[in-house]
Formats: sequence, C-alpha cells, structure tokens
Amino acid sequence: MLAIRLTAEPDRLDTLALPVRPGATDDAPAEPVQTGVTLPDGVADEAAALIPMARFEGRAGEVRAQLRPGRTPDRLLLLGVGAGDEAAWRAGGAALARAARDETHITVAMPDGASSEAVRGLVEGLLLGSYRFRLGADADAPALAGVDLAVAVPGAYEQAVEVARTTARMTRLARDLTNMPSSVKNPQWFAAQVAEAVAELPGLGLRVRAPQELAAEGFGGILAVGGGSASGPRLVELDWHPADARTHVVLVGKGITFDTGGISIKPVPAMKLMRKDMAGAAAVVAATLGAAALGLPVRVTTLAPLAENMVSGAAFRPGDIVRHYGGVTSETTNSDAEGRLVLADALAYAVRELEPDLLIDLATLTGANAVALGTRTGALYSDNDQLAKDLLAAIDAAGEFAWRMPLPADYVEHLGSDLADLHSAPTQGAGSVLAALYLREFTGDLRERWLHIDMSAPSWCERDDAELTRGATGWGVRGLLRWLATLS
Repeated sequence: MLAIRLTAEPDRLDTLALPVRPGATDDAPAEPVQTGVTLPDGVADEAAALIPMARFEGRAGEVRAQLRPGRTPDRLLLLGVGAGDEAAWRAGGAALARAARDETHITVAMPDGASSEAVRGLVEGLLLGSYRFRLGADADAPALAGVDLAVAVPGAYEQAVEVARTTARMTRLARDLTNMPSSVKNPQWFAAQVAEAVAELPGLGLRVRAPQELAAEGFGGILAVGGGSASGPRLVELDWHPADARTHVVLVGKGITFDTGGISIKPVPAMKLMRKDMAGAAAVVAATLGAAALGLPVRVTTLAPLAENMVSGAAFRPGDIVRHYGGVTSETTNSDAEGRLVLADALAYAVRELEPDLLIDLATLTGANAVALGTRTGALYSDNDQLAKDLLAAIDAAGEFAWRMPLPADYVEHLGSDLADLHSAPTQGAGSVLAALYLREFTGDLRERWLHIDMSAPSWCERDDAELTRGATGWGVRGLLRWLATLS
C-alpha cells in the first residue's frame, strides 16, 4: 500500500496537488481552496489563473496536470473535490492515485480546517484506487509509493488516517482473497490465509472445522455442497471478544471457492468468474480482522462456510434431501443453488450455539440481485426496521450501495416440500427474495434480529470507477466496519 504521511512542513514538493472546489454558483468559476499550510510563491495565483483557462470545474475526481519546468513544484495537479464531503474526497483520492501513478511521491495541500471525514475519504480513495492484483512480475506497476498530506495540525488527523488505512487494508485483503484464481484458492487455502492474518493480530480466536468434524457435528449442508470436490470443505469460526464488549454480532459469509453449479452445471460464460463466489466470506472475515485491528468494543464472531461446488461421482444430486445443522431438512432440486445450503448450516449453528444479539449474513447468492438492482447495489433483507436503517446508513457513509427489498408473506408457501421441511430452490417468484426467505427459516428466535445482503452484483467491477478497480471490490468490508464502530 501507499505510505501516507501527515506533515505541517512539506518537504517533498516536486509534485503538488491543490484541491479545487466548484464555484459558488453555476456561472461562477471554480476556485482553489484556502490551504492550511504555506504554498510555494506564486502557486495559488497560477492555479487561480489556470482554472478558467483549462475549463476546470472542480468536480469530484477531476484532475488536471500543469508542468512547471525549473520551478517548485515542477508539476502541479489540480484536484476537484466537488461538494467537499467524504464521498467527494474519496473519489478525488482515487483519481489522484491514478493520475500520479508515474510519480514517486506527491504532496496534497489540504484545506485550512479540513474535516476528519475529508482526510479519511482522501486516504481511503488513495489506498483503494491504487490497488492492483497481479500474480508474478508486474512490469506496469505504478511508481507512486508515498503521499504527504500537508495540514496545519497533523495530530488532529492521526486517528482518521489510521481508521482509513485499516479500512483500506482490510478491503484490499478481501479483494486479494476474491481475486485469487481457484486453481490456488480452495477451502483449505482460504482457511490458511485467515490463520496467517490472525497470527498478526492479538485477541482473536480461530477454529477451523475439517470434514471429519463437520460430519461429527451434523453440518450436512456444507458437506453436501463440498462432497463433489477433491478439496474438502471447511468451516472457519473467527472470534473477536474484547473485555468491554456489550453487544455480540455474528457475521456469516458464503464461501464457495469455486462454483461449477455441480450436476446442474453452469454454462461456461457464467462459470468463468466463479472464483468470486466466496466474496461474502472474504468480506466478513476482513471486517472482523478490521474490528480487532481498530480495537472496536463489540464482540464479533464470524462464520465462513467454505466449499467447492464441483462435479464428480460424489457430488450431491438434484432431488437429494440435505439434513442441516440442528436437524432441519431441505429438498434441493438445483445443485447450482448451493450457497444457501452452506449458509443455512452456519445460521442454524449461530442461533443454537452462539446466541448473538444480532445476526448478519453476506452472500453472492443470486443473479437476480443484478437483475433487480444493477451491478453496484446489494439487496438487503430484514424484518427489523431499525437494524436495516442503521446498516443502510453505514453502507452509504462508507461509499457502498444497498437497497432494502421486501420479504413478502405470500412467497413463503413456495418453500413447502412434499419430502422435506423446506424446498431450498423453488422456481416461483423472485429468486433473490425466495433465497432470503429460505435463509430466514434458519434464524429461529433471532428472526427479528437478522439481516441478509445478497451482494453478488457489487462484489465485482468490470472497470475502474472511483475507488473501485477492475475485479473484486471487497464490497461489504467498509460498510460493516462503519456499522460495527457504532455498536457498544
């Protein structure tokens, strides 16, 4: 990651970024902000003259470079910060990281009296917009190694920078896990990555159940989905339990490390990106690690059911009856609706054994998520109005997007089965809604304190866009960390 430094006396001024805000009215020109540190002579006047000539509007993420040979700085970057809120600074930071990728260091002259939210947004944008995932040598790697933030009182922003740095680091971890090809990433590998991360953070507990333990304890859904693979399934249980915690949250994340669809096999175009089918597990693990790194005073237990959904003589069949943790049975007529089977086990275990105050699950669950809401927005389901409102607010503040969807009572009848307690994949009605209703059946007494997000669509991005980069987005880490920070 980029090295971020706060300084009141900038000493690396070869490349200077100067924030610019839009004019006060539609017909007024944009103008450079009043900075909190002294700029080199003539820079502010030159920027003010350049802005109207360059037709620079000051939109969030707009960048214009001006060469100044033989002077200091020798490269001036005008950086649009739009409305000046956290989201605008986040977009500006990402755009700046891309525009200055060939520089070694840049200095950003922050506005006088800049808010902590502005600094947090800028740092998150810089660190997320500069993310790259490559295996092997990267001849095109950016040269940018460090960014100085020039502020009048560096100490006032240290916490904002640390929170932003931790949030970005954990989001990048979730991206790394999700981007990793499934030729490397199987359930055992994922569990090993979690163990490696836990070793660097004190106060975390970790248990990983292998197939023998899953069978002994009755995790039939995880075993069914993972039974067709040579790489056996796992259940990761990660616990952050600070002494001052008064609220216990369980996070559950779908962890299908590759999804062929099983015997209900996917067509090749739908299968080629199925390495991302564990993005929910990556998000909840990274958020829990982030809570520990930030010392948040809330207990967080994360469950990541991990399996490969493969085709073999041992694969579960359409029409099989699966017995979940706790004894509930599911008729499964579509082996490509496997994510809900592993989540059902984890949810039932959380309710029976962990007894949390709140139960949240994230899953790349259905293609219907994108049909209903497009490519950037998660589908949020809950019977708890306050919980839904609080988490939506945190997701929005973090720069992610979700929309609350209904849980209609008249769809519940479709979950009926002639052979089992439930039908896991009925074909009537909206797919994302039915999947959420099915999961709700495993929440027991926590039904009114449960929330589910189908985040299949926003877990992946096809092009660079603000702080998102092409590939895995790490969706959910930022929103969860914002929300967890509000609990005590």
